[in-house]
Amino acid sequence: MRLFLALPITALLLAGAVPVPVAHAQPQTAASDTGMPAEYADLIALHDELQAYMVPGFTAGVVLDSGARVGEVYADALMAEKLAGLDAFEARLAAMDVAAWPRAAQVDFLAVKSILNGYRFNLEVLRPWKRDPGFYLDPLMRVAFTEVDEDGDDVTALRARLRSVPPMLAAARANLTEVAGDFADLALHNLENSDGVNHYHPYRAVPPAGIIGWYDDLLERARAQRPEIVEEVLAARAALVEFRDWLRADRAGMTAPAGVGAARYDWFIRHVRMIPISASEMVTLATREHERMTAALALLRHRNRDLPPIELSQSTEEQRAKIAATDRIVRDWLVREEIITIPDFVGELGSNTPYIERPTGPNFWEQIQFRDPIPDHVHAVIPGHRFNAVLAARDTRPIRGSYSDGGRAEGWATYLEEATMLAGGTVHSPRADEFMMLFGIFRAARVPADVYMQHNRWNVREAVDFMRAKTEWLDEDVARVDAEIYLRRPPGYGVAYTIGKLQMDALLADRASQLSSDFVLKDFHDQFMASGRLPIALVRYEMTGLDDEVALFWTTPPIPPADQ
Repeated sequence: MRLFLALPITALLLAGAVPVPVAHAQPQTAASDTGMPAEYADLIALHDELQAYMVPGFTAGVVLDSGARVGEVYADALMAEKLAGLDAFEARLAAMDVAAWPRAAQVDFLAVKSILNGYRFNLEVLRPWKRDPGFYLDPLMRVAFTEVDEDGDDVTALRARLRSVPPMLAAARANLTEVAGDFADLALHNLENSDGVNHYHPYRAVPPAGIIGWYDDLLERARAQRPEIVEEVLAARAALVEFRDWLRADRAGMTAPAGVGAARYDWFIRHVRMIPISASEMVTLATREHERMTAALALLRHRNRDLPPIELSQSTEEQRAKIAATDRIVRDWLVREEIITIPDFVGELGSNTPYIERPTGPNFWEQIQFRDPIPDHVHAVIPGHRFNAVLAARDTRPIRGSYSDGGRAEGWATYLEEATMLAGGTVHSPRADEFMMLFGIFRAARVPADVYMQHNRWNVREAVDFMRAKTEWLDEDVARVDAEIYLRRPPGYGVAYTIGKLQMDALLADRASQLSSDFVLKDFHDQFMASGRLPIALVRYEMTGLDDEVALFWTTPPIPPADQ
C-alpha cells in the first residue's frame, strides 16, 4: 500500500495448466530507455498471434456479426482446446529475457502478460457463455436499434442478424448449464423492463419495455417501412419470448454464485488489471475517500451558502446552451492555464447527457448535468474519455495502440473531476465544486459494492441499497444498472474510478517530488497521455522508474481454486 498511504488519508479486458513464471522475476531498470531490443519483435509477434487465436473472443455480438454458429464457437470441447492452447503462449512469454530491455519494452511485456492472464481467467473462471444469459442477450438489443428506413448494407446485415437470433438462443439454452442466480434475474428483468437509464439507446418518449419491447418497436417500424422483414422480426421476437419462458421455468435451479470469490478476485486485480493492492485495502481506501468527500461537500455547501442554487435545465435548447458554454470554458481554461496539450486535430467532441424528460424526474446523472455539465464534461468529453479516444485512435504502436485498461480510462477521467476544481477550472461556477464531490461520493460507494458482489457477500439488491444509502440523489435505476455492470463485467471495473483516481494522485505526487521545482503540470499530463491506455502502475514505472509496484507482476501464480 505504499503508493496510496503516501497520500493524506483525507486526500475492459476480458478476460488447468500452471502459468510458467517469467525468468527474471524483478528486472532492474535498463540503462537506456530509448530504442527497442531485437527480441521486442518476438513480443509483438506473440501479441498479434494471441489476439488472432482468441477470435471471436468473448462477445456473442462478434459471433452474431460473423455468421458463425454460437453452439459451435462456444462448445465445451473448443473452449477446453482454447484454454489448453494458452500454455504455449505462456511458455514463449516466459522464455523472453526482459531484464536488459528498456523500461518502455518491459512495460509492453507486462501489458501482454496481463492480456494473456485475462484470457486464461475468462476461459477458466468467468466462462460467461455457460454462466450468464445476458452474454447472449446483450447484442440483441443493438439489433433492434437498427433503422429500417434506408436501403443497402444496413438492412441486409439486419436481416442476417435477425435470422441468427433463433439458433443463437437455442444454442444458448444448451450452453447455459451453470447459470448464476443474479445473472438469471438480471436477464429476466432486462427482457421485459426498460433499465430506466437508456444509455446510448435511440430516444423514445416512452422507452420500450426491455429487449422484447425493443423488438416490438422494431416490428412496428418494419410493418410501416419494411414489410418484407416482418416475418424475420416475428421469428426473432418469438425466440426471445421462448428464452424468457425457459429462464422462468428453470430459475429455481439456477443457483451458482455470480461473483468469482475473494481469492480469485484478488488474483484478477493483481495479474490482469495490474493494480498493486488487495480488495480489502481498496475497500479501506474507498471508505476513507467517501468520508473525505462527504466532509468536503458539507464544507463547500457552507462556503456557498449565500449563493443561489443552480436550477435544472427545462428544455433541450437550454441544456445544449449550457453544454456549449461549458465546452468553451473548459477548452479555454485547459489552454490558458497550461493544463494539457490539445492537438489541432481534436475537434468537436459532443456531450454525454442529452436532455430527456422522464416521468420520474431526472436521474442521478441528470440531477447534476442539467444543473452544471462540467463534472461529466471533463470526465467524459474533454480532457476525459472522448478526448482520450481521439488520441488513442492515432496510436499506431502495435501493443499500446490496441490496449485499453478500464482502470486507466476511469482513473484518469475521475482524477480530472477534483483536479479541475483544485486547479481553478470551476471558479466561474463555485457550486459546481459540490457536484464534483457528489460524483466522487458515488464512485467511492461503488468500491464496496463491486468487491462484495464479486466476493458473493452481497447480491445485486444489497449492493443497490448500499450505494443508494451512501449517495445523495442516487435513484434505483442508475444504481441497479451500475451494479449489473460491475457484477457482469470482468472483476474490478467498479473499483476503477476511485482506485484509479488515487493511483493518479499518487503518480502526480511521485513525479512532483522527483522533479521538484522542475515539475510542469502540462508536461506531466502530456507524458501520461502519451504512455497509452495501460494500467496506471505500468505507466508509473515507465514515467518514474520506481519498480516497487511492478515487482508484484513479473511472476504469475496459478489461479486459486474457488472459495469454499
